[in-house]
Amino acid sequence: MAFPSEPGTVSDALARTLAPVLGGPVRVEALERLSGGASRETWAFRVGERELILRRDPPARPGPAGAMAREAAAMRACGRAGLPVPEVLVDDDGSTLGTAGLVMARVPGETLARRILRGDEFAPARAVLAGQLGAFLAGLHAIDPDEVPGLAEADPLADYRAAYEATGDVSPTVEAAQRWLEAHRPPSTGAAIVHGDLRMGNVIVGEDGLRAAIDWELVHLGDPLEDLAWLCVKAWRFGSPLPVGGVGTLDQLLGAYEQVSGTAVDRDAFQWWLVQKTLQWAIICVGQASVHLSGALRSVELAAIGRRVAEPEWDLVELLAPDAWAAARDRPPDDPMDEPGLHGRPTAAELLDAAREFLTDTVMGATEGWVSFHARVTANVLGIVERELVLGAGQQARFRDGLARLGAGSPVELCRAIRDGAFDDRPDELWAFLAASVRDRLAVANPKHLAGR
Repeated sequence: MAFPSEPGTVSDALARTLAPVLGGPVRVEALERLSGGASRETWAFRVGERELILRRDPPARPGPAGAMAREAAAMRACGRAGLPVPEVLVDDDGSTLGTAGLVMARVPGETLARRILRGDEFAPARAVLAGQLGAFLAGLHAIDPDEVPGLAEADPLADYRAAYEATGDVSPTVEAAQRWLEAHRPPSTGAAIVHGDLRMGNVIVGEDGLRAAIDWELVHLGDPLEDLAWLCVKAWRFGSPLPVGGVGTLDQLLGAYEQVSGTAVDRDAFQWWLVQKTLQWAIICVGQASVHLSGALRSVELAAIGRRVAEPEWDLVELLAPDAWAAARDRPPDDPMDEPGLHGRPTAAELLDAAREFLTDTVMGATEGWVSFHARVTANVLGIVERELVLGAGQQARFRDGLARLGAGSPVELCRAIRDGAFDDRPDELWAFLAASVRDRLAVANPKHLAGR
């Protein structure tokens, strides 16, 4: 049955679902949709004195069959092992809730990474969090996979290659990174229960440190190094120089993991996985945008994520071609080109700037939660369009010239040449072009990431 997002409908479905679990009629109070969550919806509510969370598939975008049950089983297995996760009250395949979902106890604490990284009250947590995350992952990877029925073994390199190709989009940087990964793949260190998305934003943190790991939708069987590397993808640092989610060092993370697991971490294999996970984030950005563009789920948030692909592309260049990355980073900024021309002032860029100011200064101040979050996203989108209007002409000319020097007439032709090995014997020439073009994309998409913030 259809399950729209109106609070009244959600409340009624929750009452029906929880009544047999809690042993009587249920009154749902203080129902609120929380911000964020590009692939799943999250709602907070209260039943009596209990603070609860509903996590569910969007009605227009159902997840794979059985995915919610696997999430619930993984959290329950962690709970039995004494690891910090939310208590799961009920998981439903959609027959009662109307769309697949689960209800769990709300764990007090903070999930917003920027607050955790900057708030004075979280200073004690930041001192211990990297080690706690390493210990958590060691405990997770020690759980017998049979405790979580239905887990599938995944090969992220192959799986995300297929996902990238399914979007129909092209990225020469993705192609170059993929080719490097295929040529340098280390042996697997074994199949374990892998969270798949443990990072800042998917942990609940209190002043004392880690309180719960959440958002288990990508749980699978895989190499334990996947989880360790994903934590260290640059996107989760939010401008901090510390490599583990912006809160700690590799020695803190890997040292705690080794101490609890009794297993040494191969640093070279870890580095390979760090490249793979950075590539994975780039492909996820492409995929999220394709959902919006296909019309399956129209969302300004998904559309904005599509431009974020420039961030992990830039990080891939840094990991795989640091000299080319440094040369592109240090290039002087372009002069803006926003002459009034035929239409006079305010120019298109100035109009976008005025609309962005209205969203940030007025709309966000008068709203909260989901609406405020999406007002911020929309303001960021307007900023991207504004910068493209001002910088785009010069960048496009430089991009066409670079393609021509490589003997490619288009990005599609360049991607085919990379895949066919045409640049295997001249990687410096290719990476110099990739570094310069990704730098230009990032100057439009997110100049703060270019500046390391």
